[in-house]
Amino acid sequence: MNKEQLLGHLRGDDEQVLGRHILDLARQAWETNRPQTTDFYDPYERRVAQSVLGSIPEVGFLTQGGYKKAERARLIIYPSFYLMETIPSSLRVLQAEANFSFHEVTHGDYLGSVLGTGLKRGKVGDIIVFEGGCQAIVASEVADYLLSNWTQVGRTSIILKEIDEEQLSVEPERIKEIKGTVASLRLDAVAAEGYGTSRSKMVREIKGERVKLNWKPVSNPALAISQGDVLSIRGRGRVVVSEVGGTTRKGRTSIVLHRYF
Repeated sequence: MNKEQLLGHLRGDDEQVLGRHILDLARQAWETNRPQTTDFYDPYERRVAQSVLGSIPEVGFLTQGGYKKAERARLIIYPSFYLMETIPSSLRVLQAEANFSFHEVTHGDYLGSVLGTGLKRGKVGDIIVFEGGCQAIVASEVADYLLSNWTQVGRTSIILKEIDEEQLSVEPERIKEIKGTVASLRLDAVAAEGYGTSRSKMVREIKGERVKLNWKPVSNPALAISQGDVLSIRGRGRVVVSEVGGTTRKGRTSIVLHRYF
């Protein structure tokens, strides 16, 4: 890797420092055969980082922000031969709730309270504010620390819990209704129908614990599915079993699924 050639297009000290850091992570990924993860970057920082990585054929990269339109996201830099499907999420999502009826709480208040625990800004991604609380996307390595030390916003005590990425309160980009039939209401059959893949491929996904049923990882393809259940796969959205109908003349079960992208 020719450092001068790879960084020559960067301008200013900040871009140069970021570029050198990205180059170091790329070298580590290639030499150790292990993915390397950045802190959360804003869109400008990601553009700088990607301008460097795009010229290094030995590595690839993917972006993890919790949802597609996340403003702040981490980059995972991996050797070019690495299987992306085996790279775990570098994020965890914490939901804070409290009775804020007596005063208005803003995004800045939530962020300030998180940073007030001693964390650096780079370990905190987007914070999604809703009535009565927020959802904070954080680096996986600091989530346990926050669960123990993030106890209040201002002078108000909060109730803090971890939730699944697919439970983030963001509007899905697209909802697709799927009407079909399955041989049985097994997890592998319903998930294959919902995600538009073969049953055999879905069995591998389930056994690899990449599929969640009602927000919990599962590994048994034969689990029974009921109306109202939620299936999710990181990066591929969630599927809600909206309706379980009757049996067709061929003995298959009719179902209606809603897939949220």
